[in-house]
Amino acid sequence: MSDTAESFHGHAHHAAPTPEGVMVRHDWSLAEVKALYQLPLLDLVHKAQTVHRQVFVENKVQLCSLLSIKTGGCPEDCAYCPQAARYKTGVKAEKLMAVPEVLAAASQARKAGATRFCMGAAWREVKDGPQFDSVLEMVKGVRALGMEACATLGMLSDSQAKRLREAGLSAYNHNLDTSPEHYGDIISTRTYDDRMKTLNRVRDAGISVCCGGIIGMGESVDDRCNLLRTLANQEVHPESVPINALVPVEGTPLADQHRVETVDMVRTIATARLLMPQAMVRLSAGRMQMNEEAQLLCMLAGANSLFFGEKLLTTGNPEYTQDMALLEKAGIRPLEPRQDR
Repeated sequence: MSDTAESFHGHAHHAAPTPEGVMVRHDWSLAEVKALYQLPLLDLVHKAQTVHRQVFVENKVQLCSLLSIKTGGCPEDCAYCPQAARYKTGVKAEKLMAVPEVLAAASQARKAGATRFCMGAAWREVKDGPQFDSVLEMVKGVRALGMEACATLGMLSDSQAKRLREAGLSAYNHNLDTSPEHYGDIISTRTYDDRMKTLNRVRDAGISVCCGGIIGMGESVDDRCNLLRTLANQEVHPESVPINALVPVEGTPLADQHRVETVDMVRTIATARLLMPQAMVRLSAGRMQMNEEAQLLCMLAGANSLFFGEKLLTTGNPEYTQDMALLEKAGIRPLEPRQDR
């Protein structure tokens, strides 16, 4: 593993307190991670659920909403992404949304129960200027609604990270996607090291880190475990770890990948929970392709956050209604919005 992957630095904040007997480590070996990942499934889930309950006593689920504020036309070549300009996926490049439009969506998300609003822009990196200024306004507006604001805008400079922090950004998402070893098969337009540098800048600015990956991109079990190991061996664990299952999109190089099996998703989530006990582990992309039992099993394994996509925010959307019905049936309570961040 590269040195940079080990050399994360920065300050922890907002983490759940570590109860007695829950171990937080930053020196996992691949063999140890793999031994957990490959435990008999029910033993693994039991272990993960035990740790989960010790840390998150209330056992509530955080609802997050994701809005693409700038869609398509991205110069990167991420093999899973329909927004890359070089693939013909039917996604057309659009310009950055206007601030009032974004805040209207955020306000609707809050009414729907979301306590975190994430804004994603298909950029390779942030460029200073009117567009970045608009994003800062969006962040301020989301915070004014009493929600956590998260953004994912590609690579950042130190001064941009600082300006986002000043605008009140709660978290910055920048996924590692996969293991350092498999990364080159997925993306060639940016290095693993670039990703690490961005994460360090976010940390140094005092913004909480949202960083996870995608499974089902043709990686091996070792790759999957190495991704989790890279995340957990940072000097400070990410406060938020999204686990995505690839949704293959026609026109992308990964269009023919098989759908991730539920058991693999559950193993990945449970292992993430054990390696990073205080993180919010987020059940992200691929959830819509899962039945209710699969989603509940993921929550049992330690996922304590769900994503609504932007499409879920139109009134009377069946997917949104289904989500609410599932939580209701299972007696799972959503986290209420917190005003203190």
